Amino acid sequence: MTEHTPLFAADSSYSGSEAQFHLSELIYSRTDDRGVIKAVNSVFQRVSGYERDEMLEAPHKLVRHPDMPKGVYELIWGRLKEGIPTGGYVKNRCKNGRYYWVFALLCPVDDGYVSTRLKPSSPLRENVEQIYKRLLRRENEEGLKPAASAAALLAEIRAAGYASYDAFQSHALAMEAEARTTQLGRNLDPFQRRFLDMSRAITQVHVETTEMTEAFKAIRTVPMNMRIIASRLESAGGPISAISVNYSQMLEDMSAWVDTFVEGDTCVFARIRDAIMKGQFLGFATEFEKEMSDLFKQDEGKSAESPSDGVDLANEADFCDQVRQKFLGETASVLGEVETEARRFARSVLDMKRYVTGLSSTRMMCKIESAALNNSGTALSGIVEQLDDCQDELEQRLARVVELNSVIQSNTAMLRTLI
Repeated sequence: MTEHTPLFAADSSYSGSEAQFHLSELIYSRTDDRGVIKAVNSVFQRVSGYERDEMLEAPHKLVRHPDMPKGVYELIWGRLKEGIPTGGYVKNRCKNGRYYWVFALLCPVDDGYVSTRLKPSSPLRENVEQIYKRLLRRENEEGLKPAASAAALLAEIRAAGYASYDAFQSHALAMEAEARTTQLGRNLDPFQRRFLDMSRAITQVHVETTEMTEAFKAIRTVPMNMRIIASRLESAGGPISAISVNYSQMLEDMSAWVDTFVEGDTCVFARIRDAIMKGQFLGFATEFEKEMSDLFKQDEGKSAESPSDGVDLANEADFCDQVRQKFLGETASVLGEVETEARRFARSVLDMKRYVTGLSSTRMMCKIESAALNNSGTALSGIVEQLDDCQDELEQRLARVVELNSVIQSNTAMLRTLI
């Protein structure tokens, strides 16, 4: 549904209902560095219900909805002032009191900002709406200031499973783009599809490494159990005691691997994850800026809007193209980061494979001692079984991680050819 009857558009009884626009449409505006509107497209004008001369030179908060927490704008504007392209869900208010949701892509340009918005259609939007309601309640009831509200928003996002706002906006844009193309009967651009494959691969790497860490934790008590068995066997327990010492050193090495590969915001996994998520956001944003530019050029060709409307369509298409080129340049840089981190990632996996090989040697020595001890080795047999299970799981998960890293490396190489 893209058009409304004059009665539907003007009747105040519709105040508070949702203003509809088609999934294939994009909303556009450009502001100066103070947020004063300098240009809009016809979709923005139609959906908001304002005349063009009411919008131009007005502050963009003209369409701000009271349901939006101040913390959201605090976060968005803070990032934009640092020159960081940003995406986010926003609920806007029409002139007649109706509302509409968008996923906004915002980017700094010369002396201002460009915002291209799409209609959200993934289930994620409803989840975000609930977060916004909780923030707004806290702002109203607890007197939460904008900065504190922004911090609370980041805490909500982390609680939802995202490592950072960058990870959230990347995932959200990808989900919205995928839902949009599916519902419009289109296919994702190969550029977007490859980034989506990479982000899903790194998400699965997190699953595999988390399970590997849990398996590793399950065998932390093995050296202690070996020492207990050795003490019970007295002189016959000498070899087992020596094995426990070797095993303790192996566990220390594996602990160090977990610390550098999995734990913390600067670990090997976090670096490649962050690079991929940043690239995915830029990759999807690039395609939307291209679509917006193409729409302006189509309108210009059809003379759908005249110079008297106050908007130079060719000029706005140029702004979109500038943003797109900026995104492409940053994407190329990010792909270089992904390549570097993928190589480091592969070396880390090889380190873990060496530890697993050492685990195999320990397991074999335990089997030999267990056989030599006959009935006295029953308890040691239980340790051998535990090591068997652990090694099988670690080997399977490591193989899966290697496979996923290959997916990341191959897609990175293909993406370079598409830029």
